[in-house]
Amino acid sequence: MKIERLRAFMTRDKDRPRVLLAIDTDQGITGWGECYNHGPDRALLPLLEYYATFLAGRDPRRVEYLTHYLMQQSRFPPGALGLAAISAIDHCLWDISAKALGVPVYMLLGGAVRDRVRVYAGVYTAPDPIQARDEMDALQGGWGFDAFKLSPYRIDMHANRWGEVVRTSAEYFRMLRETVDSRYDIAFDAHAKIFEPRQAAQLGNALAPYDPLFFEEPIRPENFDAWGQLHSELHCTLATGESYFSRHEFLRLLQVRGCDIVQPDVCVVGGISEMRRIATLAEAHFVSIAPHNPMGPLATAVNLHFSAACTNFRILEYRLPNGANYVFEGGGSAAPIKTPQGEARYVLDPYLPKAGYLELRPDRPGWGVEIDEDWLKTDRYIHWERKVTTKPDGSTAYV
Repeated sequence: MKIERLRAFMTRDKDRPRVLLAIDTDQGITGWGECYNHGPDRALLPLLEYYATFLAGRDPRRVEYLTHYLMQQSRFPPGALGLAAISAIDHCLWDISAKALGVPVYMLLGGAVRDRVRVYAGVYTAPDPIQARDEMDALQGGWGFDAFKLSPYRIDMHANRWGEVVRTSAEYFRMLRETVDSRYDIAFDAHAKIFEPRQAAQLGNALAPYDPLFFEEPIRPENFDAWGQLHSELHCTLATGESYFSRHEFLRLLQVRGCDIVQPDVCVVGGISEMRRIATLAEAHFVSIAPHNPMGPLATAVNLHFSAACTNFRILEYRLPNGANYVFEGGGSAAPIKTPQGEARYVLDPYLPKAGYLELRPDRPGWGVEIDEDWLKTDRYIHWERKVTTKPDGSTAYV
C-alpha cells in the first residue's frame, strides 16, 4: 500500500474554523484527520502541502516511522503549527492502518480498556445558579451528561478588588452546589487569565470546599516551577496542559509536580502517537489524563479511540455537533432537540452521548465515522480571534 496524495479542506464548526485532511492510498483507502486551529488557520494548508512531498509513495501503515520522519524535517523541534499539521497526518495514518485490517483504531492501540468513554459539557452562558441548573438539567435530560465545566469568574477580575473576585466566585459555587443535582461533577476553567500564582491559589482554595471536579489552567503555561508552587498550595484537583504541544513540556510539568490531571490535545501535540507517549509519562507520575477537545466531531472520534485504550484516562471534553442542542420551555424546563443548522456537517454520523458516555463502535473500522466530502468541497472558512480584554488602565490582559 502506498500514499497517493494529501487533500486539505478548510471548513467550519459553528463559529470556529477547522482544517481537515484526507490521505488517499493506491488501494482506495482514505484516512481522515484534523488540525487544531491555532491561527493563522490558513497557514496550515501550505504546511500540509509541504509535508505531502515527504509522504508520496510511502507505506501509510508505518505510522511511527513517518511521523518521526516528518518531525526530523525541521532543523529545530516543530512548533505549534508544525505539530498541528503532523497531528492531522498522524490521524490519517492510524485511520488507514485500521481500515486496512477492518478494525477500529483502538484495537491497534492494544484494545479497549473500557467499554465507553465519559464526557463533560461546557456551560459558559448561564449567569445565575438557577439558569445554570436548567442548562445542566437539559443536557442531562437530553444526553445524560452529569459532568460540566464553567467559568469561575462572576465579576470583572480587572475592574474589581481581587478579594471580591474570589468571594463572588466562591459564593457562586456554593449556591450552585445548593441548587443543582448533587450527583453532578462541576469543573472550573480559569482560562490562564491569572498572572500571579498566589492569586490563583487563593481562587482555587476558595472553590475547594465545594468539591470541583478540577480547577483548570488558572495561570500561563510558560513557567513550570510556578505550576509546581501552585499545585503545592492548592487544596483541590489541578488540571492543565492544553497550551503545551511537546511531550518534553509535559515531562517538565510532571517533574515539578505541577498538576493532578494533564490535558493534551490530540490535534496539537502530534496526534495519537504523541498522546500515547504523554499518557505514559503521566501514568508514571500517577497523573490522569483528560484530553482537551474543543474541536469538531472528527477530533472527538480520534479522542474516543485514544481514551478507550488509555489506562489513566479520566474524562473527555465534548461539544455537541451538527446542531444537536436543547431549548428552554415555559417554567424553566428544557427539552432536547436535534436541528440541522450546525456547521460541523462534515461528519455524517458523529458520536453522540448516551447516559453521559460515548459508546464504542466495534463493528466500524478506523475512526468509525463517515465524512461528507461533498460538504467539504466548499471552502467554509470563518474568521475567529480571541477576545483580548482591556484593563481599566488601557493595557491588555492575559488570555
